[in-house]
Amino acid sequence: MTAKATAHLLADLGVTKSHSRPHNSNDNPFSESHFKTLKYQPRFPKRFGCIEDARQFCRYFFDWYNQYHHHIGLGLMTPDQVHYGQADAVHAARQHTLDRAFNANPDRFVKKPPTPPAKPTAVWINPPSQQKAKPTSLN
Repeated sequence: MTAKATAHLLADLGVTKSHSRPHNSNDNPFSESHFKTLKYQPRFPKRFGCIEDARQFCRYFFDWYNQYHHHIGLGLMTPDQVHYGQADAVHAARQHTLDRAFNANPDRFVKKPPTPPAKPTAVWINPPSQQKAKPTSLN
């Protein structure tokens, strides 16, 4: 009796591999990005002594990540600012500061008045398709 390779069995069952780059799964890019941020944190230890050490580190990390880490994908805002509805106020305050800088010294800005990064609109793991799926016949 010969066993079928797992990849062939999964393909026969309709399960296909998905890779955005060679050998990097794109099944959940947000989780992968989050893990990389965690792993490359300067305080991340080579080893945890016990489960409590890991929990203590993660408590610190998630507080920092949500309250102090400014995300490019969130317009350089923290997750807390976006989650608690402060995005509009933060964006307006940044624009006010940039307007004051521009008015004080317009020659410093060559092409146009500065603007803060765009406010986040939506974040998706699997965005909905732009085109509606066409019905298929089941002949």
